[in-house]
Amino acid sequence: MEQHEATRRAVLKGGGAAVAGLTLWQVAGPAQAFPQQPGSGPETVIEWDDEVPDSPVPPEGLRNLLDWEQLKTWYTPADNFFVVNHYNEPALTGADWRLSIGGLVDHRKTLSLADLRAAPRREVDFTLECSGNTGLPFFIGGIGNGRWAGTPLAPLLKMAGVRKDGREVVFWGADAGEVTVRDNSGVLEGGQTGSVVPNSSGGLDLTITERFARSMSLADAMSPDNLLCYELNGAPLPREHGFPVRLIAPGWYGVANVKWLTEIEVRDGRYQGRFMARDYVTVREEVRNGQTRWTFTTVARDRLKSAPAKVTRRDGHYAVFGAAWGAPIDRVQVRIDQGPWQRAQLVRQSGRGHGSRDFAWTFWRFPWGRPPAGQHTVTSRAIDSNGKVQPTPDDPFLAAKVTYWESNGQITRRVTIPAT
Repeated sequence: MEQHEATRRAVLKGGGAAVAGLTLWQVAGPAQAFPQQPGSGPETVIEWDDEVPDSPVPPEGLRNLLDWEQLKTWYTPADNFFVVNHYNEPALTGADWRLSIGGLVDHRKTLSLADLRAAPRREVDFTLECSGNTGLPFFIGGIGNGRWAGTPLAPLLKMAGVRKDGREVVFWGADAGEVTVRDNSGVLEGGQTGSVVPNSSGGLDLTITERFARSMSLADAMSPDNLLCYELNGAPLPREHGFPVRLIAPGWYGVANVKWLTEIEVRDGRYQGRFMARDYVTVREEVRNGQTRWTFTTVARDRLKSAPAKVTRRDGHYAVFGAAWGAPIDRVQVRIDQGPWQRAQLVRQSGRGHGSRDFAWTFWRFPWGRPPAGQHTVTSRAIDSNGKVQPTPDDPFLAAKVTYWESNGQITRRVTIPAT
């Protein structure tokens, strides 16, 4: 999606503080997301009252959004995993694909898919979320959880021999598209290719073809968690998810996990392409000493978050199920209407791969009992292992934000309990 400024709004509400006891539920394995409620009758999902408006984004650029009420498995099937594209979907072949590692390195490397498969293999369970998820009314399902497999990036960078002046690592995808860059000064640097036309401010607009690229510091790139990934859920990456190889950077928002990866470049300074300096940038208003300042920060790491997924009924008893992610989860609390916060039961998964505790979502269950008939609100908040609490939407840090990226405020859903 293109970056659009949105007026500040408190889309979701919550607050309060109280704690109840914690119980861990064990399920048989990752194939099952939630345990069923106790009882002998069928378990029925009660639909949320919230209406999600249609997306104005073309379906080829945004598709397969998670339907929370249909969430059943801990791993998101590849054909149901959300897709966000900005440019084309390159038709690469595994036989012809090559990855170059260059720039400020002593030994430039060119690797094939066979080379990566022959290198040490590693798996990670990682919940991938788009940084725009829940920031707009129509975009509430830009998230999925998968088991990603590939080879660690850091050893390959070490073999290439990063030079002492190497500071930044750029990951280049094969996808590209036309971008118009506005220049109000009326002066463009020489050597540019593309079409140049006057704009309404007396400057010039330059239209270029730009490849998708993201960067991170060398220290971040050397994290042992980063993978050059060639499998999702035990099968080769689907084309729409970056076949044959993509970057998987656990703990980072989706935009940093570059698909159709073909080049890794080490530089001596910050890379400031479209998806670092112009798009996927959070704009925030700050007041210091009575003066307003605007800050601009590149979207990077995941933020602590949780969401109610669905309400179910069995034998007249109700329960709320949901997920929490973005940090190691210590506990989740649920608030019904304006009542006290109550602790949910975390659902323990077995059979999880490397890194699951840190990078994969945690499911939770809140036994609601027999609530009175009528409409109710359900709010959740996650607390991580360091005691950090998922903020309310009107938290000053979030309220000062005028773009929709990185919206991790507490989520409230509405549901109507039918009369019996």
